[in-house]
Amino acid sequence: MCSEPIYLTFMPKNMNPQTTFAWEEVKNLLTDKVIYSLNYKNGFFSNLEYEARTGRMYKPPPPSARRKNIEFEPLSTTALILEDRPANLPAKSVEEALRHRQEYDEMVAEAKKREIKEAHKRKKIMRERFKQEDNIASAMVIWVNEILPNWEGMRATRRVRELWWQGLPPSVRGKVWSLAVGNELNITPELYEIFLSRAKERWKSFSETNSENDVEDVSASVADREASLELIKLDISRTFPSLYIFQKGGPYHDLLHSVLGAYTCYRPDVGYVQGMSFIAAVLILNLEEADAFIAFANLLNKPCQLAFFRVDHSMMLKYFAAFEVFFEENLPKLFLHFKSYSLTPDIYLIDWIFTLYSKSLPLDLACRVWDVFCRDGEEFLFRTGLGILRLYEDILLQMDFIHIAQFLTKLPEDITSEKLFSCIAAIQMQNSNKKWAQVFASLMKDNKEGDKNHSPALKS
Repeated sequence: MCSEPIYLTFMPKNMNPQTTFAWEEVKNLLTDKVIYSLNYKNGFFSNLEYEARTGRMYKPPPPSARRKNIEFEPLSTTALILEDRPANLPAKSVEEALRHRQEYDEMVAEAKKREIKEAHKRKKIMRERFKQEDNIASAMVIWVNEILPNWEGMRATRRVRELWWQGLPPSVRGKVWSLAVGNELNITPELYEIFLSRAKERWKSFSETNSENDVEDVSASVADREASLELIKLDISRTFPSLYIFQKGGPYHDLLHSVLGAYTCYRPDVGYVQGMSFIAAVLILNLEEADAFIAFANLLNKPCQLAFFRVDHSMMLKYFAAFEVFFEENLPKLFLHFKSYSLTPDIYLIDWIFTLYSKSLPLDLACRVWDVFCRDGEEFLFRTGLGILRLYEDILLQMDFIHIAQFLTKLPEDITSEKLFSCIAAIQMQNSNKKWAQVFASLMKDNKEGDKNHSPALKS
């Protein structure tokens, strides 16, 4: 039996999925959307190579060059055949034959109606897809030719921020993320290689020490975070399992293992914490190996991520408290509903923040959340959480504690980018003329809150 997933067998190496209709069809049939991410990081660098080779600015193929014939015809309904009874059986009466004919005509008409409805639905989907492709192609030209060459001068302009909100073109996503996250730690590719070498030495030592044991319980090794290599192995196997690209034997397994292993040696004070594998995996899908590590280390060095991954309880409580201030401001009815069940933010926010929504949301939608997170910082992570609560407010108001917790820890898979971002846009991150940073700063000043066992926002 072939261990390689079928979509990897058929996927062309240098195909741009944004402008190839046939690949869109194959992609949807095989994986719906997951393989879309595999080509994220190819486009931008290919464009630079083109410009360097030809001396001309890259321009994507015009929309008219793509297939635009999206008319659908109803499928044949000849499978529904009206026949007389076999010769060895009594013939139908006139009334029975007429009744059967009428029932047959109704069945055929209903089948055609369903087919036409489905055809119109497919046509609408294709139109939306072509529109999205056109928008991506237009945006890519602007990002590649105007914004990226003048990054520092244009990144904060209103035009760029509005374009950023709409989502980054996959071909430039990794580049923009790297620039937005920055490299305050001054990590170089050479430094990454040094820590990767140390990680490999530890793997070798670990393998020799445990060659005769199949280690399943890693609770002892978790205490020593620098040596939590077995936990990394277990977590990688659970990272985007539906993609089948990070699991053992998959094309990105070794890359993910390398980035995570190198990080545990680079930051032994933090070590490996469950959830890191999802963040590293998303970066690997969009960046080259060393660049992914640099972005990963700098991202985890941000105050919010550092507080969560170091399990700084007092800091986490302050983040939850700030979140609830804006929760009550934006969704007062749902806030009171949650409070009546003593449902605290840690029940659902921890998983969302630890993985930056990459585990909870569809991958393409999670990447769009990352886009704006890189633009706006930690505030957008909590604004996204409020957007999710707003999107499902009516449903959540009908649920009790158990069902709310279950729902929020496993969100519906059909959540769409347009609906979620519409709800996020409706969230106002301002309370009594104070913005997120000001609210959080005021909570930080209150030293007494750090000793409490649950969110101060839940105190009456």
